Amino acid sequence: MLESIIVLIAVLAGVLIGTITGITPGIHINLISALLLSFSSVFLLNFISPMAIAAFLVSIAITHTFVDFVPSIFLGAPDQDDTALSVLPGHEMLNQGRAYEAVIYTLYGSLSALFIIIAFTPIFLYFLPEIYPYAGRIMFFILIVVSFFLIYSEKKQRIWALVIFVLSGILGMATLNLPVKNALLPLFTGLFGVSSLVTSISKKQRIPKQKITSIRNIRLKPKSFFKSISASILSSPLCSFLAGLGSGQAAVIGSEVMGNLDRKEFLVLLGSINTVVTGLSFVTLYSIGKARTGIAAAIGEIIPLTPEIILKLTFVIFISGLLAAIITVFTARFFAKRISLIDYSKLSKYIIVFLTVVVFCFSGWLGLLITAVSACLGLVCIYAGVRRTHLMGCLIIPAILLNLL
Repeated sequence: MLESIIVLIAVLAGVLIGTITGITPGIHINLISALLLSFSSVFLLNFISPMAIAAFLVSIAITHTFVDFVPSIFLGAPDQDDTALSVLPGHEMLNQGRAYEAVIYTLYGSLSALFIIIAFTPIFLYFLPEIYPYAGRIMFFILIVVSFFLIYSEKKQRIWALVIFVLSGILGMATLNLPVKNALLPLFTGLFGVSSLVTSISKKQRIPKQKITSIRNIRLKPKSFFKSISASILSSPLCSFLAGLGSGQAAVIGSEVMGNLDRKEFLVLLGSINTVVTGLSFVTLYSIGKARTGIAAAIGEIIPLTPEIILKLTFVIFISGLLAAIITVFTARFFAKRISLIDYSKLSKYIIVFLTVVVFCFSGWLGLLITAVSACLGLVCIYAGVRRTHLMGCLIIPAILLNLL
């Protein structure tokens, strides 16, 4: 009984920390897990059970996947590749006074992801060890096909799309092979965050008053919802266990497989993928012994995983997800009420300064150089008038080469 109470307290504490990391641009849960892992090996395990620490980490991770869409949509500050693509449709809806609505669509996806995780957990437990050796062999082919359709779908600017895709791939390969910590932080901060913010400053953009619509009126047609969730089911479990693939690639694969998604459908897809990839990473660790996220690696160091532990962690995922959903609604409301009262150009400058400090603290001078180069490429993409999904070549091309070699 006492152990259950301690675990519950750990979950509540994890939801709180996950909320803080989620609303703070540039702070990734992998950094928190690394700090906690080093601290727990010295101090925490002497006082708290491994299960409580694992529950704490899982609740941080799941809460973060819900809440981190708020700063990416309202501030244009993505959290590595997890929410980078949400800047695109989210920023458009922000300019229409519908940023709160955009966050709610991601929330629908994240809530649906809880049930997808529950459904796929037994599949991963019993069939993944058999499937894994074969699945990786065809991934390079899938990614090549996705890349082709991604570029071909840019009907008017295919040459520019190809140039942007290839340049971002070269940038991604260079970044991932440089001796820089948390390489994706400066890469995505520049490509999607700083480039959007610089554009807002140059246009002297002002954010219109945001509408706070009742959730019951923020609806998605059943067909559209099914389309988004089907895309998530097809892509996110695959990207939960294959090396070199993450939420960004899963979103590209899912959207291309299911056909063009509108903004609402794409936001639901992103919300679902973000949570599914994180949730299933813990099951993947047990099934094939490989950690696909930093938080999963930390848990593997703290507690030996068994089917019973996985079952308990799945319950933690579900509870923390429900709590995170409530927090996300109130957080989005808070931002929606105040964002239009702020000078957005000035705020954009402050955010750029803040992101610069974050990048320097976690990635050093080399990280700042990567951010600057990435921002320039992001601006080229914006002014060339092509979709910024082509910038995901920074991960897709390295993933193709990783699966080929």
